[in-house]
Amino acid sequence: MTNYDSPSDLERLRDSIDAAWDQARKFGLDPFPTHFELVPASIMYEFASYSIPGRFSHWTFGKAYYRQKMQYDLGLSKIYEMVVNTNPSYAFLMEMNNLLQNTFVAAHVFGHTDFFKNNTYFNHTSRRMIDKASVHAERIAKYEFDHGRDEVERFLDAVLSIQEHVDYNLLLREQDDEKDKKEEKSKTKPSSEYEDLWGLEQKEKKVQEERDQRPGKPPKFPEKPEKDLLLFLSRHAPHLQPWQRDIIEIVRAEMLYFVPQMQTKVMNEGWASTWHSRIMRELGDSSIISDSDFVEFAQLHSSVLTPSRTSLNPYYIGYKIFEDIERRWDNPTTEEQEQLGRQPGMGRQKLFEVREMENDVSFLRNYLTKDLIKDLDLYLYKKEGDEWVIVEKNWHKVRDTIVTNMTNFGHPYLVVDNGDYRGNRELYIKHLHEGQELDLHYAEKTLQHVYVLWGRPVHLETVYENKRILLTYDGERNSKSTLEK
Repeated sequence: MTNYDSPSDLERLRDSIDAAWDQARKFGLDPFPTHFELVPASIMYEFASYSIPGRFSHWTFGKAYYRQKMQYDLGLSKIYEMVVNTNPSYAFLMEMNNLLQNTFVAAHVFGHTDFFKNNTYFNHTSRRMIDKASVHAERIAKYEFDHGRDEVERFLDAVLSIQEHVDYNLLLREQDDEKDKKEEKSKTKPSSEYEDLWGLEQKEKKVQEERDQRPGKPPKFPEKPEKDLLLFLSRHAPHLQPWQRDIIEIVRAEMLYFVPQMQTKVMNEGWASTWHSRIMRELGDSSIISDSDFVEFAQLHSSVLTPSRTSLNPYYIGYKIFEDIERRWDNPTTEEQEQLGRQPGMGRQKLFEVREMENDVSFLRNYLTKDLIKDLDLYLYKKEGDEWVIVEKNWHKVRDTIVTNMTNFGHPYLVVDNGDYRGNRELYIKHLHEGQELDLHYAEKTLQHVYVLWGRPVHLETVYENKRILLTYDGERNSKSTLEK
């Protein structure tokens, strides 16, 4: 049994979603057309574990599924919605949620799909990623058939161990270069209908020459450190077969799709929370939802925005910052009016400007003010012995630490420093240390995976206990040595 067993129940849900859509448009939101689908909890958690419906199979997704589903079954957590950044967007509603809960979810979804469409960091993402993910899954399934499931899984384990180490800025430059090439190509007439094929062959030949011809190249390869580990490995790892390079490109393409969501987690959730609260309030004022339903909504809204004692709740932080921005731009001080030229009543316009132009790092650095940090009771803490103690309440340091922790999405900043270390095609990776030490056991395991991809000894330079050290895996064992300062 579900809450939508009769046609009339579905009709009421459709009407409520339509009302939420109309209200979102009245507020000035411009979301993608959104397709909603009711699904059972098992499907919702499967989609959430894979992040994209139809994605390739891997045991890590299954692990995530069983962890989340167990928490749901035990009443420890609940996913209310999942929305996919495509055009049209696809959103999934839990069929066990009641009418009010799914109306609330739809209002929240419209905030997300407006953000997907209008935030500048999403401009370069694929709007047909569900189709692409299905094609990727078919290719990987074929590789499993051709080369064996265990072999493909072993290789995927290696690639996924470093999947976060991509360079989104490089994607933007690549797309700009590709646009320039298309414009140039449109000016020249192809010599034959097979010209593109010859171009691909020449490109592959050039890459092969770069891998094989070290004489005549600069002493250091690459010439400049490269942040995109997956791209570097797919282009330059000497022993990889075509199907292995394709898998690296698949994982990289899907990771680049997720990067804008990682860059804007606080903003995206804060924006969606801001508008679901206003949409639902309007639905209550217009009697589309009853007084008792509005009380239930207030409880749901409160639970979503409850601040955490141990971490940042992106829904809460984002919501409060957007609320503060609108208040300050609606009611600028005399000094702000005279020196900055702000005019009263510009809060709504400023909200849409911030939504369009910022990511989490700039959003927090520019708009997480001293007063907000005090009101939100934000501080830095650490564990001393068996107790957690506050170590910093200076608002500048609190804000800057939060921003620093979001740089590179909280992952260590690694670059390929040398692809021909010792003149022996060994891979030298450097950790650009910014005060956060690596988990050495995890790092050593990861080096073993990188060895699978590179096929030669791999090295990682980092800082541990204020000493520069070098971690190495040579295909047989891990080692650690101290470097001179």
